[in-house]
Order: sequence, then C-alpha cells, then structure tokens
Amino acid sequence: MIIRQAGKADIDGLLALLHEVLELHAKEYPNIFISGTTKYSSEELRELIEEDEKTLIFVAEEDGKVMGHAFLKLIDNPGTRNTYPSKVLYIDDICVDEAARGKHVAKSLFEEVRKYAEKEGFDRIELNVWDKNTVAKAFYESVSMKPLKTTMYLEL
Repeated sequence: MIIRQAGKADIDGLLALLHEVLELHAKEYPNIFISGTTKYSSEELRELIEEDEKTLIFVAEEDGKVMGHAFLKLIDNPGTRNTYPSKVLYIDDICVDEAARGKHVAKSLFEEVRKYAEKEGFDRIELNVWDKNTVAKAFYESVSMKPLKTTMYLEL
C-alpha cells in the first residue's frame, strides 16, 4: 500500500468512497444527509485536485485501487482580539473502503497527514466527527486526538 496525493485518475475511486461515507451518514442522520448523493461531483473533484491551493487529497492505493482517502483543508486563521493566529490542517473527510478495513489504511493515511502537518508547520490538526460514528471516534482517540468542542443542536 502506498499513500500519495490524488490525481485525476483517482476520481472514480474517490467518488466510490465519497458515496460510502455519505450512505453511512444518511443512515444515521436521514434528516440531514440525502442518500444516493456524494459531497463532490467528478468535475468538482477535478477542480480540487488540479486547482484548489487550499485543498489537499491523499489516497491510499494498492494494486491500482483506491482503498482510502483523506481530504484536507489548509486554513490560515488570522486570530481575533482574544485568540492567537494559527495554521490549521483540517481533515474534511477521511474514509476507508469497507473491503479494506482492518488493514491499517486509516492509520497509514492519518500518519501521512500528521507528517505533512509537521513538515509544513501547522499548529494543529482538526476535524469534526458525528456523534453516532463511534468507530471513527474510537479511531481518532487511538491516534491521540481529543475533543476540542461539542456542537449541540435541537431539531425543529
């Protein structure tokens, strides 16, 4: 397995994984997520890969197949009157193909993200995880991430 930056040839594999993660969320939160959709279209993925300087996508590949991905947003936070400026590497999406789970794909992806963040001088790595996604929460805790804030909601 190799971890590398995504290219145009990875778009179909990325779309398949985006569909997997969307269906997981739609099952748990059907009032928020629309089943049968994906976060990005093929064209939007091409633009992210080729043109977006604030987005980075890593893929885990084995034998030419995309087994997992990590979508990253590079955020320069200027700070406010009461907060320090910071350079944040935000994990927008991370997914491992169901068939590849248990092969340490997520850990390999996360370690590549961590190495990139350290090399590029980021202050921290952040992400959001849905409360019902207990598998993801356990994984992030296993790689030393800890809660920063909790988002609360009241459905009306």
